[in-house]
Amino acid sequence: MTMSETTPYSVPKEPGRWRALILAALVHLALFVFFWIGIRWQNETPATIEAEVWSPVVREAAPVVQPQPEPKPEPKPEPKPVVQEPPKPVEPPALPKPDIALEQEKKRKADEQKRQAEAEEAKRKKLQEEQLAQQKKEEEKRKLDEKRKLDEKLAKEKDEREKADKAKKLAEEKRKQEVQDKLLAKMREEDLKRMNSGLAGTGGSGDAAKTQGVRGDPSYASRVSAKIKSNISFVVPEGLTSNPEVEFEVNLLPDGSVASIRKRRSSGIPGFDEAVQRAIDKSQPYPRDKSGSVPSSFIAVHRPK
Repeated sequence: MTMSETTPYSVPKEPGRWRALILAALVHLALFVFFWIGIRWQNETPATIEAEVWSPVVREAAPVVQPQPEPKPEPKPEPKPVVQEPPKPVEPPALPKPDIALEQEKKRKADEQKRQAEAEEAKRKKLQEEQLAQQKKEEEKRKLDEKRKLDEKLAKEKDEREKADKAKKLAEEKRKQEVQDKLLAKMREEDLKRMNSGLAGTGGSGDAAKTQGVRGDPSYASRVSAKIKSNISFVVPEGLTSNPEVEFEVNLLPDGSVASIRKRRSSGIPGFDEAVQRAIDKSQPYPRDKSGSVPSSFIAVHRPK
């Protein structure tokens, strides 16, 4: 066919148009049949198997699962045909054999009894240790109390002994002082008697002071002897049977003080000799005689009795 300027334009018909329409119809029909079979197969309810599981051991119940909020449905694309495999049958769990379960229960009870026995033994040991500690503390306290009481008793006895010794010592010193005072008084009395009888002036056997240079004043010797005798401090021994005499030569200064003391004869009793020498030194200054002067020297003779 040729086109000319006067002839209008027209679309030529494509070849195989009816064949394409038939093929499209067949494809849609096959897709409809596929969707129908797939949806019907999914709506069938699968067969289920129920099984009861039993266990002799008591177990805690499984925690309750809190229901989760359902998510909002999202727009799904057009489902595609999916071929699903049939679900596998659920096999029940194997139950334990009765003998094994009983053995496990016995073992559990034995372990529990063992733990209880160990706990009771630990508690008993702890209680025993506490009792021993308490007894030890009480024993230490008792020993401390006994020691304190013993120390107090010993201290009290010591104080009583010290008081008794002190009282005894004071009584002994008092007795000795009384004896010494009596002896001194007796010796003074005897010296006064001898002096009054004139033995002192003649240098007799009594205790006296023999003056040199003033022979006309016999009373001076008595005054000097009495003064020395009052300063003698000596306790006569109880076993002394004799009455020895000691003799000193005393040189005086013009003012009556002692210039020198020389022992001319010892009594044989060192304590008595020293007591007489101390008394001579303690008795200075010596008085003047009737002439108004102090003699240059005198002889002092004294006995313990």
